[in-house]
Amino acid sequence: MIRALLITLLAATLQVPTAASASVPQPGFTAVPVLPAPTGTHPVGTVSRDLLDASRPDPWVAAERRRLMVTVWYPATRASGARARYVTPEESALLLAAQGLPPGDLLSRIRGHARTGAPPVPGKRPLVVLSPGFGLPRSSLTVLAEDLASHGYAVAAVDHTYESAATTFPGGRTTTCLACGIEDAPGLVPDIRAADVSFVLDRLIRDRRLPVDPRRIGMAGHSIGGNSAAHAMTADPRIDAGAVLDGAFVVPPPPGGLARPLLLFGTPDVPTWAENWPLLTGWKRWAEVAGSEHDSFTDFPVLAEQLGLPAGRLTGARAAAITRAYVRDFFDVHLRERPATLLNGPSAAYPEVTFRTG
Repeated sequence: MIRALLITLLAATLQVPTAASASVPQPGFTAVPVLPAPTGTHPVGTVSRDLLDASRPDPWVAAERRRLMVTVWYPATRASGARARYVTPEESALLLAAQGLPPGDLLSRIRGHARTGAPPVPGKRPLVVLSPGFGLPRSSLTVLAEDLASHGYAVAAVDHTYESAATTFPGGRTTTCLACGIEDAPGLVPDIRAADVSFVLDRLIRDRRLPVDPRRIGMAGHSIGGNSAAHAMTADPRIDAGAVLDGAFVVPPPPGGLARPLLLFGTPDVPTWAENWPLLTGWKRWAEVAGSEHDSFTDFPVLAEQLGLPAGRLTGARAAAITRAYVRDFFDVHLRERPATLLNGPSAAYPEVTFRTG
């Protein structure tokens, strides 16, 4: 059963967007997609960090030390500096090719709303770490990250090296998804990512240039990144709350249960959620989004629709708005001690979202 689940996860993740094979843009298609603007009051700044964990061999290439690229977004005092590039040209070519689209630099011509190196707002900010789906880059969660930052959060998205279709390091070296060719790789990912995140937290907390509050840390992830968020919470007590975005429990919660707040947010009937629900012994919510697909909780539907690919039942813009609102409400409750506005029951503003209790 676990092998069938892993195959399902791989198929769902590596076919983003789902409808790509039905309608492929022509090689001459040059319109550059636009990301939806953040909804908060703060301008957004961003920096990238190249982090080397000299104490740990890379789990996929044992001859190397574990090296990670991390993008940090944060509330800025002003919108100064250039708008950040979505991905590098090398990453763009590999990501498009991975989806069966004509390779090229189109995705690298997308600009986010965050400004590179903009001065941060003074003071420490609650930190949310983001972990992408298997085979996907950290950029796939940019729409969520920029929005959280505009509402006052520091956000760090991690590229888990050799688990993404493309990761470019300073100097131009670009790695690919070696793990994608290993049959049992998804079963290993949550442990690897938990170690990655603990290392990243160590480095970000010590980085005085970043406005990170070590007493208020959350984590969210898409697909296996969501399972990794729950797993990282069991390994690192600094992570106060976690959000699982359409991720099955490849690795279940510990037998004694996970007593910290966890949000399950995804498509209807995600495999393994029902059987693991009793093991979530702290604050918890299980919310399903009608019309959503596995990739609805990433940037890809927004980009795909602008590239002329068919929209699903839930448009990319609507999926982004729903994901942003509920994830932000969750972290507002558990990292800022604010009252919930969406998590206590149905909302007329978001009729697509329903809650289950097991």
